Amino acid sequence: MPKVCVEIPQHILDDLNEHVGGEKKFVNLSDAIRTACRKMLDQMDEIDKRHGRTEERG
Repeated sequence: MPKVCVEIPQHILDDLNEHVGGEKKFVNLSDAIRTACRKMLDQMDEIDKRHGRTEERG
């Protein structure tokens, strides 16, 4: 899996870290960021569908 380096404002990182580890929602920070990206992309796909901007993917 490729690695990506991003700069994130401290307050967003702090918010993410409140949901990471132990009995929380995500096992690690990478999992939280991947999940957030996937959710955002799914939402963008839905918006594109509503506006007739979809393309068939193979």
